[in-house]
Amino acid sequence: MTERIAIIGAGVSGLTCGVVLAEHGYPTSIFAKHTGQQTTSGAAAAVWFPYHVEPAERVIPLALKTYDVLLDLARFAETGVSVIESKQFLRTGEIEIPDWAIPLGASVIPSAVEAATEQTKSPGAGFQSRDVTLKVSLRDPSTPRAFAGSAQDDHQFASGFSLRTPLTDTTIYLDYLAVRFRKAGGEIHADVCFEKIDEVDEKFDFVINCAGIGARELLQDTDLEPHRGQVAIVSKIEGLSSAIVCDDEPLMYAIPRKNDCVFGGTNELSDNLSADSVTTSRIVAECSRVLNIEKPRVIAERVGLRPFRRSGVRLERDQSADGRRVIHNYGHGGAGFTLSWGCAREVLDIALSS
Repeated sequence: MTERIAIIGAGVSGLTCGVVLAEHGYPTSIFAKHTGQQTTSGAAAAVWFPYHVEPAERVIPLALKTYDVLLDLARFAETGVSVIESKQFLRTGEIEIPDWAIPLGASVIPSAVEAATEQTKSPGAGFQSRDVTLKVSLRDPSTPRAFAGSAQDDHQFASGFSLRTPLTDTTIYLDYLAVRFRKAGGEIHADVCFEKIDEVDEKFDFVINCAGIGARELLQDTDLEPHRGQVAIVSKIEGLSSAIVCDDEPLMYAIPRKNDCVFGGTNELSDNLSADSVTTSRIVAECSRVLNIEKPRVIAERVGLRPFRRSGVRLERDQSADGRRVIHNYGHGGAGFTLSWGCAREVLDIALSS
């Protein structure tokens, strides 16, 4: 196989496509302005869930294919992938379990005090319990939405469901993908920006567009919107063994990782990549209120732009102005990790059939 492939973008989509293509025998190079933790993927909480991406009939099969691959990778500690209980909540109303989640074992969290307990052994003191307690109880239906989640609200959630899902620790997983890609013969070129796809060196027969939000300028795709997400990386929370996610306002999630915890977050139409200290304070305050803990130390603030495409994920073949074959793979919204392997394998299928 002599066809050479260039991939634009070194986030999780570009790296995963690189691994799949290089391991299939294609000479593959990745070109990107940013790599590793400096990409949008580096700012992601990265718990598997088809969040903020459309259309469902297109993305759910891709997400389920990724689910299977990530479950397999979770057997190996060096990947940074683990399996965690993810708890999805609403502050008001009754949450609905998606149809796709039922075969995966999703179950309703009862209206009662729900505790996530971790027992740790302390020298000379036997076992000690450290609990993060979440209150799930019925609300007065007339409760204003603006009150739910406020500092005065003594409820945490009205309803929820739990699901065992893969979690990718981005501080480990992105490096794992890069190493695996290079072992397959791939090359990564950082600090490279293309204004047009035609600027890719003519020695490449295929161009795979995994530019994320960068595709907006690369292709003048006005359907693509930057949905800004800000998170706070905080010190590890003892007793927090589940991912806690609440998607109604104010958006809140707490994702425990090996060495720290991700507190979030925001989802707003903006291309501002600067962290806002007031937003960080609000995020930490709300997560701490929900978890019923003292505010933890903030280690870092991160901002990423989710590439939300109003007309849905773009995963299809195309042709550049100079006649080369192009495969687009972008517009994954808040589900880049969740769709990554499903999309990469479809990119391979398109390449093989072209």
